[in-house]
Amino acid sequence: MTLFSPGDEVFGMPRFPHPAGAYAEFVTAPARHLVRKPANIDHTAAAALPLAALTAWQALVDTADIQRGQRVLVHAAAGGVGHLAVQIAKARGARVVGTASAAKHDLLRRLGADELIDYRTADFGALRDIDAVLDTIGGDYTPRSLRTLRKGGILVSLLPMDPGFPAGLAEELDVRATRILVEPDHAGMQAVADLVARGQLRALIDTTLPLGEAAQAHKRGETNSATGKIVLSVVA
Repeated sequence: MTLFSPGDEVFGMPRFPHPAGAYAEFVTAPARHLVRKPANIDHTAAAALPLAALTAWQALVDTADIQRGQRVLVHAAAGGVGHLAVQIAKARGARVVGTASAAKHDLLRRLGADELIDYRTADFGALRDIDAVLDTIGGDYTPRSLRTLRKGGILVSLLPMDPGFPAGLAEELDVRATRILVEPDHAGMQAVADLVARGQLRALIDTTLPLGEAAQAHKRGETNSATGKIVLSVVA
């Protein structure tokens, strides 16, 4: 029995973290690295989802196991991973606190964030009794975030190569701290697709550029000011 038939519309994150080598119009992929594209989104929206949404899912659900009623702190909540993490946490019934510039607060409230902190003018370190932190930034954000956790809470960092990761501080505070690198996962992708189909998850598109302008897309990403995802469009 095969998962797909010719003509099926699919999306996914094949083979990561093995280097893809290039952007291209066509790609081969293991079938279990893909799932059917939900009918309620187009291919641009689908392209924006797999890497970031699967990262958020594996961090918050598979690793942190967030539950209804818990408080989740999401750093860079308007970013590519962050804005999807906000929605996934809300779909799980959590209360979401996000850090983002004030200009992005209204947008994040529409995505479901319950409490927002302007990192430029306020100190998120004053928070307490957080159940889980999604750390997308690292640096001094990590030890400061650990101190916001309740005992037994968990911080999940998306910076697996961070040399300053304060594992000793986590032990001292009686909290957990771990790092993850996203990997292909058919079940996780199907969970993401199901949330999309139910209208509980959508990708914000910051910029869409043609394949020939890939360099410009990278320059936009390097500004760290994008809201949501940058997508390269391939026109058949």
